[in-house]
Amino acid sequence: MTKTNAMRILDREGVIYSVHAYEGGALSGVQVAKVLGEDEDGVFKTLVTVASPGRYYVFVIPVAAELDLKKAAAAAGEKSLEMLPQKQLLPVTGYVHGGCSPVGMKKLFPTFFDESARGRQIFVSAGRVGMQVGLNAGDILRVTGGAYAALTRSRA
Repeated sequence: MTKTNAMRILDREGVIYSVHAYEGGALSGVQVAKVLGEDEDGVFKTLVTVASPGRYYVFVIPVAAELDLKKAAAAAGEKSLEMLPQKQLLPVTGYVHGGCSPVGMKKLFPTFFDESARGRQIFVSAGRVGMQVGLNAGDILRVTGGAYAALTRSRA
């Protein structure tokens, strides 16, 4: 197995993680959780937003949840945020849709993890479609310089 940039950074930072590969290409996050045999609340997706050109923010939330842009903006100290258009994901982050990791982007953007990650093992993209890493949320928070915040819409 060839290590991804995200895995090399985790190695350099002394983070213990497990690697989980899956077939099927860019599946939805919920499908990835099923393929991994994991609870949807423990598998997280990485979303990138923009406040204005050049001001990007990263949000990591459970795959079945929806990012509340008002809560996200409040966490980031912005008036409003918009989702980064998919065509800009690769140029801004260095990652493609379905393989975007909060670790190893072209730049270290302000990163926020949903508070539901606190104190638990989570899965995030390893930086390649078809590959996830499982690790302690506190470790990835440290590596990204991230913070916890309430980020998702309430489920009805």
